[in-house]
Amino acid sequence: MKRLFSNMGWLLGGRGFNAVLSLVYLALATRALGTVGFGHFALIVALGQAITGLANFQTWQFIVRWGANGDGGSVDPDKAREATGFAIALDFVSVVLGIALAGAVIVSAPYWLEVPPDLLWLAFGYCAISLAAIRTTPTGILRLHFQYARAAGAEAVQPVIRAAGSVLAFLFMPTVTGFIIAYAVAEIGVAIALWLVATRVQTVSWSAVSLKAIPARHKDAWRFVVSTNLSGSLSIAGKQVMILLVGTFGGAALAGGFRVASQLGQALVSLAQTVSKAILPELVHSRENALEIARRMANIAAVGGVIAVVTALVFGRIGLELIAGEEFGVFYWAMVILAIAGAVELVGASLESLLVSAGKAHVSFLVRAVPTLLALLLLDTAIAWNGAKGAAFAMLGSSSLAVIGFYVAILNLSQIRLVVEPEEEVEADAKPASPSNS
Repeated sequence: MKRLFSNMGWLLGGRGFNAVLSLVYLALATRALGTVGFGHFALIVALGQAITGLANFQTWQFIVRWGANGDGGSVDPDKAREATGFAIALDFVSVVLGIALAGAVIVSAPYWLEVPPDLLWLAFGYCAISLAAIRTTPTGILRLHFQYARAAGAEAVQPVIRAAGSVLAFLFMPTVTGFIIAYAVAEIGVAIALWLVATRVQTVSWSAVSLKAIPARHKDAWRFVVSTNLSGSLSIAGKQVMILLVGTFGGAALAGGFRVASQLGQALVSLAQTVSKAILPELVHSRENALEIARRMANIAAVGGVIAVVTALVFGRIGLELIAGEEFGVFYWAMVILAIAGAVELVGASLESLLVSAGKAHVSFLVRAVPTLLALLLLDTAIAWNGAKGAAFAMLGSSSLAVIGFYVAILNLSQIRLVVEPEEEVEADAKPASPSNS
């Protein structure tokens, strides 16, 4: 628990630094572009992040799962090398699939997305850069070795470049293109920083890059890859797809306002992701104490969620109008509803990580998938009923059903444990008896 809280401290410190600077570029972008212009900007960013989230494999989980010894914290160099090679190979697959998906989406965008035609090539370029800057593999290397301080330092590059780029865009190029360029440069910068730091912690061998080695050793490898990819797609891209559909059903102005409300109100979702990223390596390394660790984190998260929701209720309107401007004040209640959804996600983060660490990534995906798809299907009706607040209620309902599902799934597990790998069973059977056992 001491190491877990230390790692969470570094992650939350990085998130806090990012959150402070995000207020800077959010304020600059909303005031420079206005409601409609910011809506176009938000839709392009959401498009890039959604495609990256859909195409990207959660390779950091593979490195943590197959690079750890599971004995409390040690790392097997050979296992780590093999797992990293598998992750890099999957990253190449992600880029190819993602660019193909981006091309198809951009070609069809004029029929369903309110983005001016002259900005579509800009949107495709941002998608391509986001895909090329995928950084889950170096992040996984650092988490496997518990190098959260170094990871936080490298990830700080992104908000710094975004903030500096937004200032330059505000002064010299106050257009959607100017702010998108700032975001794209930040993506490249943070990817380079993370790879530089990760390669100092663990040497990356290109000869180990392979899609065959890990599946040959672990029979459930592809099932785990597909399950975590689908779960990650729902978690990462679900929010972005929601923004895109808000723009489709409600227009660019509504999408821009919803993006602001979401960024401020759902800061807790980022916190939930932070908790999940910190707790999963601990659950993998500490198999016997996994259930107790998850229970403690869920209790702490519940307290934090209540505090955050009360803060949103009391100070949300002032903060919203101060940062984005008075024209965005109408999205106050949407922000509060999204804050409640974030609190629910915060409680569920440790439960979801427990399922993944126990080899139940496919269960986690199914529990997350059904409420998410239901929310997306009902989104048009929700917006017609109550605009941005209706969309926020759809997200709250999705989060609530998912967390309830995680809890029920854990109760139904006969035993919370990591799946024993086949080669570990063979090794156990083949191991000669010790003299004492003889």
